[in-house]
Amino acid sequence: MNAATILFGTETGNAEMVADELVTAFDSFGFTGDVHSMAEYPVENLCGQQMVVLITSTYGEGDLPDTAIPFFDALKQRKPDLSSMRFAAFGLGDSSYDTYNNGITTLIDAVADLGATQIGETGRHDAESGLDPCDTAMAWLHEMFASVEV
Repeated sequence: MNAATILFGTETGNAEMVADELVTAFDSFGFTGDVHSMAEYPVENLCGQQMVVLITSTYGEGDLPDTAIPFFDALKQRKPDLSSMRFAAFGLGDSSYDTYNNGITTLIDAVADLGATQIGETGRHDAESGLDPCDTAMAWLHEMFASVEV
């Protein structure tokens, strides 16, 4: 079975809730998964990961949530070689802001700059839609596995 590491950055808990939902669904795609807060995950552990899923909200005026900042700062300072890492990305935001889903874009740019390869399209939940973020994330996950060889 393949392994997936799901990392979340959250301010209010929604990204963590999405991560917990997705890890359960990964089993049906032949992956085992584990969930970690970005605040506690050593960036050096990304090296050699088969699959990483980044999930983060956008906070304030386009900022990363507090739990993602230590992870982002460590990426920038330590610059691990992520050339063998593949990742998927899902963001939570509110389209009434000009910086809609800027948090996930910031993280995608950071890991891509270190050599990681994104698979699939970036999933995005819009709080303005009124849809449940877990439902949106599950639809994104199914679409990603249907369209990309993972």
